Amino acid sequence: MGIKRLCVFCGSSIGNRPSYQQAAIEIGAALARNNFELVYGGGHVGLMGVVADAVLMNGGRAIGVIPEHLFAKELAHKKLTELRVVASMHERKAMMEELSDAFIALPGGYGTYEEFCEMLTWGQLGLHQKPCGLLNVDGFYDSLIDLFENAVREGFVHPEHRQLVIDDSNPDVLIQRLLEFKPPTITKWIDRDET
Repeated sequence: MGIKRLCVFCGSSIGNRPSYQQAAIEIGAALARNNFELVYGGGHVGLMGVVADAVLMNGGRAIGVIPEHLFAKELAHKKLTELRVVASMHERKAMMEELSDAFIALPGGYGTYEEFCEMLTWGQLGLHQKPCGLLNVDGFYDSLIDLFENAVREGFVHPEHRQLVIDDSNPDVLIQRLLEFKPPTITKWIDRDET
């Protein structure tokens, strides 16, 4: 599977550690270096803005998808290659999935987890076969990875579905692993219009 556009979910804050901002700069530069277009939430704030700026400063393309209520609060990045304004958060996620060939979550809060886990769930349900990666900066996602492992042990996640989550602390290694991703054989449970 080829990757042309990579969606990044991340915080609208920069967090407490300089390493989070550095990781956002590195992933943005890596996307541009590998000729991947960035798809992201369209904001100029937090790690979102840092990733987009890094892509653009390194000659890459950045596509933002932002809901009207956030656009109205003037949170949109004004220098993107393309900005799409949608009606709702639900529409935003659907468009980001449609535009993207793979997904990465950097450190973030509830919205980041929710967006990443929804893409992961869609993969589990067989609605897409796109790789989902966690950039595990300074062990930020260790607890979430442990939670996924526990869900397998406790019989809530099938072992083959655990393979849907790729994690690494190095942006270049994570991107390479996304490129090498072979989706596990998963029986499609439902069609997209049934969700």
